[in-house]
Amino acid sequence: MFSPEGPSLLELTRQAMTSVERGYDLLATKFDATPFRTSDRLLTAVADALAPLGPFDTGLDVCCGTGAGLPVLRSVCAGRITGVDFSAGMLDEARRAHPDATLIRADALALPFGPEFDLAVSFGAFGHFRPAEQRTLFHQVHTALRPGGTFAFPLPAPPPVGSAPYWTLFGFDAVMRVRNALWRPPFVMYYRTFRLQDVLRRLGDTGFTVELRTMETFGHRADGGPRCRLVVARKAMRTREA
Repeated sequence: MFSPEGPSLLELTRQAMTSVERGYDLLATKFDATPFRTSDRLLTAVADALAPLGPFDTGLDVCCGTGAGLPVLRSVCAGRITGVDFSAGMLDEARRAHPDATLIRADALALPFGPEFDLAVSFGAFGHFRPAEQRTLFHQVHTALRPGGTFAFPLPAPPPVGSAPYWTLFGFDAVMRVRNALWRPPFVMYYRTFRLQDVLRRLGDTGFTVELRTMETFGHRADGGPRCRLVVARKAMRTREA
């Protein structure tokens, strides 16, 4: 499926009938040959948008997968870059591709870090977190950042209601909800649960100050809104003692 190097329909079906972690372990060796990998165009655009926001020292890629986002950190961070993911198979692929990075197996909802990073990024992973888990995720990233640190990620605009992409995503989410109602363990992967206004509110509740930056590379929709934004969430600097 997708390309001769990618997974077959049977392999994807088998992966989808396991847990998220096991599914990605099975998919790992062929993941970069699927459309699920973040595109180089988007990664380059994020790197370009982050460059003037620095300088950054240490960087963290949350849910790094096979490491496609690690070069973004390498391009804007002067110090150590770290990736974290809960799939051992995906991390094995990341280690082969990025031997200079520190790669750690951990759950993003329980990150094993104190405040040690200046920049955190994440690409394409938010559909694996139910809405009730998003505050926990944001809190974990907030804790891992130094005072004044930045959490940044691209957020594409949703497709227009009634369009073919809209119904495609709607149908996919509906199928996943039926699958998870009937089969255990669940495979959490939804495309319509990470909505901009909810995200802004939850980031604010966590303590971030949030700025939205239009990614001009991707142009604008028919209604004039940007097709993709970069969400830039900043942790407050530590206040001085009186």
